[in-house]
Amino acid sequence: MPLKLLLTISLFFYPLQAITSDDIKVVVTAAFVSEKGLDIYDGITDYMGKKLNRTVSIVSGTTYEESDMLLENGIVQVGFICGLPYTQKHRQGKFSLVAMPVMAIDNQAFEDTPDYADIPAKYYSYTIVHKDSPITSWQDLKGKHYVYNDINSNSGYNMPRYKLLKLGATNWESYFSKVSVSGSHEESIRMVANGRADASSVDSLVLDYDRNLGDKSALNVKVIEVLFAGGAGIPPIVVNQSVSPELRQQMEEVLVNMHKDPEGNKLLQKALISHFVKPNDSNYDFIRDMEEAAAKAGFVDHTE
Repeated sequence: MPLKLLLTISLFFYPLQAITSDDIKVVVTAAFVSEKGLDIYDGITDYMGKKLNRTVSIVSGTTYEESDMLLENGIVQVGFICGLPYTQKHRQGKFSLVAMPVMAIDNQAFEDTPDYADIPAKYYSYTIVHKDSPITSWQDLKGKHYVYNDINSNSGYNMPRYKLLKLGATNWESYFSKVSVSGSHEESIRMVANGRADASSVDSLVLDYDRNLGDKSALNVKVIEVLFAGGAGIPPIVVNQSVSPELRQQMEEVLVNMHKDPEGNKLLQKALISHFVKPNDSNYDFIRDMEEAAAKAGFVDHTE
């Protein structure tokens, strides 16, 4: 059965309501490791379940749009999501912050990227090209083939769109000769590494994680620009409005104290996370500012 039809049926029979069982379902669309670290999410959700004395499980295999729909409508209650859909759904009163990761990535091994020490609870968008490409700047990208992961991605779409605005463009096609959609940051990296696209802008956490693992595709690209100074609000952990304030608070306490527990700290180290911090909605204001700037400028979004 097609997933969208399944979602429609599920929403008809299971409308949004407060959690009445001990089961908590989690969806992951964007967070702090690449697809090679999916076991880390299993570890963190198992850890949360143990501390909350509940069954916490991950729902996987969905797109950005489908995952947001599951979370918005209460089929899942918790999301490791991108900052862009968070700001959009928070504005509608549908999502609330639980916690934000602070990264422990030391990028001294890679000359083309900054460290994270001065930007707690933030991350970057890396504009990448093949490691042997003569392209050195966004100006060189004009007329090239560009790939992005998803229109609902902050680092993959919202931030490079804002860069285009700063360059005077009001749509993607006026700047690039071809624009493609990959479906994930990892696939965007592979397309650039394999020469199937000239450039992309990807989640810094994904590229950093894969380069630390020695992934071949990740090591076959280079960063030509970091968007933007100071970064943007890091992908947070959120809940929908079906979760009671009491349970949301319990989740927050488990996560922000995780680094103090040897078992929890071991999981965080594997994810290259220093610790989680308490929620701060203003951390995502720059994401809002970039989206609003595009709307005010009448930027025409890309359609497949």
